[in-house]
Amino acid sequence: QKVLEEAPAPWLGEDLRQAMTAAAVSGAEALGYVGAGTMEFLVDGDEFFFLEMNTRLQVEHPVTEEVTGLDLVRLQLLVAMGEPLPLTQADVQVRGHAIEARLYAEDPAAGWLPSTGVIHRFEPAEGPGLRWDAGVESGSVVSTHYDAMLAKAVAVAPTRREAAGSLARALSGSAVEGVTTNLDLLVDVLGHADFLEQPSTTAFLDEHPELLSRALAS
Repeated sequence: QKVLEEAPAPWLGEDLRQAMTAAAVSGAEALGYVGAGTMEFLVDGDEFFFLEMNTRLQVEHPVTEEVTGLDLVRLQLLVAMGEPLPLTQADVQVRGHAIEARLYAEDPAAGWLPSTGVIHRFEPAEGPGLRWDAGVESGSVVSTHYDAMLAKAVAVAPTRREAAGSLARALSGSAVEGVTTNLDLLVDVLGHADFLEQPSTTAFLDEHPELLSRALAS
């Protein structure tokens, strides 16, 4: 399961970024695709490979919105209404850096088992450059019938390090009581030197078992 998502992708060279963008655009054009969609690629060094296309927005679309200033939900509704897009690909500009954390009702120290129950207190921290897309509030019931994600916390700032620090502080200053969550783990990852200073992959948590050890100790 994804833990953190960010835009723009760090340590991705501009030439490779442009090539991936061009591939995504040409792929949609070849299909005659109209509407919101997400092309996914896997990157290996200086190469990238097509993975899949989802014919919808992704959970992580807020990071794209925050660095481009675009309302992707509004744009997809306009297209669905038969309206033309009010911009071209060349008009899309990226400013700053955004990181999104998925806040889950789950126990990282117990094999990521989901946690159920009543959320007695849900108070997300507010502040400049912060965005919460939440599906719960104080009193909400977390059941076994739905995905365990409670909210998405997003921070945008001029630099990646600033965004990570802002998001860590927001999570640390938030209160979620009644169910076990991955909140502390998210804070630990955001402040980890390896995450901040070098490329991170999907093997990050496997390579840093001490993070899960701290979750177990707490």
